[in-house]
Amino acid sequence: MVSLSDVHASNSRISSSLPAGLVAVFVGGTNGIGEPRVYFIGRSQDAGDRILAECKTLNTDGEFTFIKADVSLLSVVDEISRDIKSKEKAINLLFLTAGSPAFGEKTSEGLAFPAVLVHYSRARFIVNLLPLVQRATSLRRVVTVAAGSKESPINPNDYAAANVTPFTIFKLRGHIASVVTLSLETLAKRAPEVTFIHEYPGTVKTGIGRELRGFLSVMKIVLSIIGPWVYIPHEESAERHLFLATSAKYPPRAGTVPDDGSGVPGTTGEAGMDSGVEVKKVLMQLREEGYVEKVWEHTEEEFKRITASVSI
Repeated sequence: MVSLSDVHASNSRISSSLPAGLVAVFVGGTNGIGEPRVYFIGRSQDAGDRILAECKTLNTDGEFTFIKADVSLLSVVDEISRDIKSKEKAINLLFLTAGSPAFGEKTSEGLAFPAVLVHYSRARFIVNLLPLVQRATSLRRVVTVAAGSKESPINPNDYAAANVTPFTIFKLRGHIASVVTLSLETLAKRAPEVTFIHEYPGTVKTGIGRELRGFLSVMKIVLSIIGPWVYIPHEESAERHLFLATSAKYPPRAGTVPDDGSGVPGTTGEAGMDSGVEVKKVLMQLREEGYVEKVWEHTEEEFKRITASVSI
């Protein structure tokens, strides 16, 4: 893990190292840089209003837009994407954090929680908005906050994690993490000038626990007891996410690694994002078995089933 002092040092250089007028899109996170234009999307109007006020207080020159929406529906993702594409010519940062622990439930489009928010919805935002990210002239980055570095073998009979039981739920994180990472590898090949990061934030106290149901509600009790010893402070989490969103440590697949050697290898060995030895072994095996292609083929089949297209 990057030291917090290095994170602070990098973040302190943002105003001088990045140009004014950056455009960022944040999807999710309402439960929980110059003159930027920032779009942030979430379900809670109250949280959206609060964040909007805080952003305007912190940067009076910035332009901040909150979009209240349920992004578990791909049709809604497409509507939001069209709206943003009608207003912006380029996007510097697409930051994706939407999630839900509503295991066993499905959307009206037939996709299961939480896979729809962690994978399908985010993947749809990426393919819809990727042309705008590619068009940016400076920072070009996609960050998805989920379970990067926690990948495990994929269940080929249930890519969508639709048949989760109390006995398989603890395997779900690794399964979805691999689905997300392999999807990002596909997208990184299509857009090698863009940095794609799949990140694991550790244990952070958020409002998502309110949605825990059934036997998982026990986790709320457990976290209420051990939370003070395991939670990462909100301020540190924010600093680290800002670092991931802006640091030169994470160049794109076709980018140049910093001269000081601070760049990190990606999941396939190129520059891009952190990953451990064991995770690389898991991902290498999945690649050898053709899962990069299988996962993306499945994802596009779901896109076409629901929206009749692979992107807007």
